[in-house]
Amino acid sequence: MQNLQYLFPTNTGLDSPKTIRLLQGELTLFKRPKSRQWQCRFKLPNGQWHAASTNTEDSDLAQTQAIAIYETVKIKISAGLAVTAKTFGQVALDEIANMSKATDNKTGKRTYRDYTFAINKYLIPFFGSYEISQITNEMLADFESWRIAEMGRIPMASTKRNHASAYIRVINLARDRGYIGHNQSVPLLDSKGKRSQPRPAFTAEEIKELLSYTETWQKSSYTDRTALMRTLCSYYIEFLVNTGVRHGTEALPLRWKHLQWHWIGNKKYLRIWVSGKTGPRYLIAKTAVIKVLEQVMKWQKLPYSGLNAIIEAKVDRLIFRLPTGEQISNMENIFRNLMVRSNMRADGGGQNRTLYSLRHTYATFALASGVDIHTLARQMGTSVGMIERHYSKLTPMMNAEKLA
Repeated sequence: MQNLQYLFPTNTGLDSPKTIRLLQGELTLFKRPKSRQWQCRFKLPNGQWHAASTNTEDSDLAQTQAIAIYETVKIKISAGLAVTAKTFGQVALDEIANMSKATDNKTGKRTYRDYTFAINKYLIPFFGSYEISQITNEMLADFESWRIAEMGRIPMASTKRNHASAYIRVINLARDRGYIGHNQSVPLLDSKGKRSQPRPAFTAEEIKELLSYTETWQKSSYTDRTALMRTLCSYYIEFLVNTGVRHGTEALPLRWKHLQWHWIGNKKYLRIWVSGKTGPRYLIAKTAVIKVLEQVMKWQKLPYSGLNAIIEAKVDRLIFRLPTGEQISNMENIFRNLMVRSNMRADGGGQNRTLYSLRHTYATFALASGVDIHTLARQMGTSVGMIERHYSKLTPMMNAEKLA
């Protein structure tokens, strides 16, 4: 050990110095507010600060402890080992906070919400208690099996890519902070999965049959509340299949003030402002939506003569709610009941239909009517690539007459 008189400065006469500098200023001892024990800090080669407690109130002993901590960290760095042990969960929560801050500052990406969900739903529950440097290939294989059990299915390629990207963000943050040695390798999640398939849709005949059946379905309700929920679901179905908006994230938050008229010459079209997965956009609704919304107004007993009046008033109230003002959160369950009761639960290929099937139905109808994929992508708030991946196989059949 080097001579401590050389390493440590002489006290200046103060009874309780708040900081002591050692090793020509490379190492600092200090006390946090309301803490009696000495802490030490110094800068790592990667520019990050490393802080640790000496676990003592004694100044001389704290200096000896600080030197020992400093030398131990130097040895670990030279050996390519992690300086500090942190669990995956601790680092993951810091990464979630980083993404949240970036989002608040308008510098975050839209995918951050998906990454945050993946971290909270899957990555932390499985890896949370493990130190990052302890993650092995065997552990990743266990995670793959556990995730299938949790999801009840093999995840699609897009889901696996999302989870792998979120996982990499946590690993990169850990490496930046020195929780992973520069010579250490951490195995990565597999980002390849089952290719996604188009969602099951309805034919035009099935939609007509479904909407016709909803009246019988509503009348068969056991309670008044059930009847109200089924009525609202029926309006919701017509709205979704005629707009193509995303169920839940885009449709449920809609308010009457989000409706506008869009004029082209003497003709007007219903324009709707929505904000969801890909950000805000305007879409043009099919004319059938006007009748649906006027029925909703009458059912909710709103004091307006028609859609014109409520648009002019810019009413700040939710559209899809019960007449009592309550918005229900289990629309998917109500729709599932309708699918079972109407014997339309599965499509011809055996895939179960959900509310999202109405968005797929909208896209299928639009392509069949001749809407180009670029316009459809803008209308639905998605990418051209996504439309091509999911619907490119349908377009030749839809245009058979033109191609033959």
